[in-house]
Amino acid sequence: MTDRALSFDVVAGQYDSARPGYPPVLFDAVEELSGRPHRGSRVLDVGAGTGIATRLLRARGAEVVAVEPGPGMAARLRRGLPDTPLVRGFGDALPIADASVDLVTYAQSWHWTDPARSVPEALRVLRPGGALALWWNVADPTVPWVAAQEERLHRLAGESEAESSHGSGGRRAERLPQDLPRVRRELHWTRTVPLDTHLANLGSHSFFRVLGEEATAACLAAERAELLKIFPTGQVDEAYSVELTVTFRDSASSVLRRPSSDA
Repeated sequence: MTDRALSFDVVAGQYDSARPGYPPVLFDAVEELSGRPHRGSRVLDVGAGTGIATRLLRARGAEVVAVEPGPGMAARLRRGLPDTPLVRGFGDALPIADASVDLVTYAQSWHWTDPARSVPEALRVLRPGGALALWWNVADPTVPWVAAQEERLHRLAGESEAESSHGSGGRRAERLPQDLPRVRRELHWTRTVPLDTHLANLGSHSFFRVLGEEATAACLAAERAELLKIFPTGQVDEAYSVELTVTFRDSASSVLRRPSSDA
């Protein structure tokens, strides 16, 4: 799994320019569920990649430390956010001091961890009352053209919906221990991008990194033809569901607990 996670390095620039960000309502929800604003909070953004979530957390006033294992992704983050503390490491062994952060975030990256290791590590670095927040942008399957595209990708990948690298990644929050309480939110949003950006976004997913250049090029060419039937102007209305899971470290013990308001 580590090798596949590091496969993003070769497409760091494509990832940074084509991947979607996250809507303000997501960060509103994290603030609401955690019971504290991002402004002034010390946040550890794990699997930060090129810094897509890091930038947005900083814009909300958070003091962010980015953790990223891949040298290519880390270099891109460093260029874009030169004054953001950046450490090389994995969520399974965080190079961070005990009880030193208010919030640990995983944006599109929790599924690259081993929860048997990453949960205790989150507990270790969180201050009492701190929160662990996991989220994914998932292509919204309630939109017909998105569902059709997902089906084509699933057939190509030979994977089930739950295993798709582009599909229901957010359900991988189920990889949390079953006895660990958590609260969830599902948030819908859209963005309109040029077709080339949409295809670059698709091509940046790990599935395509292991599929091979020839098969990837053929798949993306077929997707271009299909999407031009729906979006003849070449502007694609991407639709996303952000799947958010939040849990807390209890202020009186080294366990994670459900937020008091389970909305």
